[in-house]
Amino acid sequence: MHQTVHRRTPPIRTLAAGIDPPGPRGELASRVLAMPADTNPMGNIFGGWIMALMDSAGAMSATRLASGPVVTAAVSQIAFLHPVKVGDVICCYTDVVRFGVTSVTFAVEVWVLRQGQGERIKVTQAEYTFVAVDGEGRPRPVRDRRHAGRRPDPDLGPGADRCHDPAADNATRDTPWTPPT
Repeated sequence: MHQTVHRRTPPIRTLAAGIDPPGPRGELASRVLAMPADTNPMGNIFGGWIMALMDSAGAMSATRLASGPVVTAAVSQIAFLHPVKVGDVICCYTDVVRFGVTSVTFAVEVWVLRQGQGERIKVTQAEYTFVAVDGEGRPRPVRDRRHAGRRPDPDLGPGADRCHDPAADNATRDTPWTPPT
C-alpha cells in the first residue's frame, strides 16, 4: 500500500516557485537607511553589505531564541531580486524555518521602502543557520521552548539533529515569541 506523506515545502523554495506572500514573513529584526558609503560603482548598494545586514538581523533573532550567543554556521539559497538604492529604508525580517539540537535556521527577507515611502518591495531572501555556543565557543543546546516535544524530521535521516513539526509551523509563526520561564 502506497502512503502519501505531506510535508511543508521550505519557504525559500516556495518563494522561488512564484508563490510569494503579499508582504514580509516573520518579525521585523532590523531597519536601516541605505547610505552612499555602501554603494558599488553602479550606484547600487553592495550585495555583501546587504548580506551583512541579514546576518546581523538573523543573529539578533537567534541570540534571543537560543538564550545566549550564537555564531553563523551557513547561508544558503540567497537570491538578490532587485537593487537597493541610496535613500531606501532597508527592513530585515526573520522567520524560523527549523530548530536543531544546537542550531536554528531562519528565512531572512529584505524589503525596502524606496526613499522611505510607498509600498514595500522584496529585494533579497536567504536562509541563515546559527549555532548556539557556550563561553568557550563550543556548540550548546538551543533553549527555546517551542523546540521541546518536536519530532525529528524524517527527511533528514537517522541521527539528524534538526526537527520539524508541521502542525506547529502556523501556530508559532503567528504567535509572538515569549522568553522561556
